[in-house]
Amino acid sequence: MPVTVSLREVVFEMDVPGDIGRAYLNPKTGEVITITEEDLSALEYDDPDRRPLWHRESLPKIREVIESDDFLPLPDKHEIHHWDIMRRFCGSVEDQEQREDLLNAISGRGAFRYFRDTIHHFGIEDDWYRFRDETIKRIAIDWLEAHGIPFE
Repeated sequence: MPVTVSLREVVFEMDVPGDIGRAYLNPKTGEVITITEEDLSALEYDDPDRRPLWHRESLPKIREVIESDDFLPLPDKHEIHHWDIMRRFCGSVEDQEQREDLLNAISGRGAFRYFRDTIHHFGIEDDWYRFRDETIKRIAIDWLEAHGIPFE
């Protein structure tokens, strides 16, 4: 029977890796591990003796995560769709001028930077981060429920 996992930890790990790696959850133990590209490279190509001690000590756990069926990959950036979250936030802004400026900001190249600049200009960063955090939390809850994993 799976243990009750920490929703807060799952959300945190889903949000952190981004481009640096992928987070995994063991539903039997509640353990969450993030594996980076550097970790994978160390397993495949490097001489472990050339790695720092802390990294050498973590390699068996990384190998276990990769080779075991006990760990499930948490939703990553491809499943979270950050651009879509920004678009939905833009649509939720009540002020029509702000909404239009935000939607323009996320069109084309540099969308993330222009979006950040625009929410800063309008002073609605807190609204954005609240919306974003709640959306990622909802994704985590849906994922946990889909896998039958209890959480608190």
